[in-house]
Amino acid sequence: MKRGALIVFEGLDGCGKSTQLSLAAEEMRTKGLEPVVTREPTDGPWGRKIRAMAASGEAVSPETELEWFFKDRREHVQNVVKPALEAGQTVLSDRSYISTVAYQGARGLDPKKILADSEAEFERPDLVLLFEVSPRDGLARVEARGGLSEPVFENLEFQEKVAAVFADLQVSGLVRIDAARGIEAIAQDVSDAILKVSD
Repeated sequence: MKRGALIVFEGLDGCGKSTQLSLAAEEMRTKGLEPVVTREPTDGPWGRKIRAMAASGEAVSPETELEWFFKDRREHVQNVVKPALEAGQTVLSDRSYISTVAYQGARGLDPKKILADSEAEFERPDLVLLFEVSPRDGLARVEARGGLSEPVFENLEFQEKVAAVFADLQVSGLVRIDAARGIEAIAQDVSDAILKVSD
């Protein structure tokens, strides 16, 4: 059976990736396809631990944070991502190890080492959609939708550091998308990029 495709949606908080993932999934369903829609951090024990930490405003050490993300991802890949790909399904993931490279890299860890370790262990995405928006605009969107729910990550100084790592990112399958435009224009770019992977 032909292996499925792993498509990940990445970017700063408030970049619109979750909205675009939902639109992409809906478009695929209209074509008779049923993508596996998932996210990181997951709803598993380690993912819940990460979300609780992020919402508390009390950060753990960068090393501990990185360890938690890797543990969450191992379970996610083993239980969700890998089985779906082996079954020939398309996986749409809201974040992946690419976010760990950027976010934990912004914490002061080595982004290149995180990337190398991740690519050595986990399934590599066939397509990385990176939605680019200014940190200030992204946070304004987060605030508009109901406030800063994760103060550990959702602050301007930190988001600017994350944006700098994303700006230097070089991985195969990377497509940078201007996320400052309207939803429809962005969705068209997403659709075009996914079509190229699907062909």
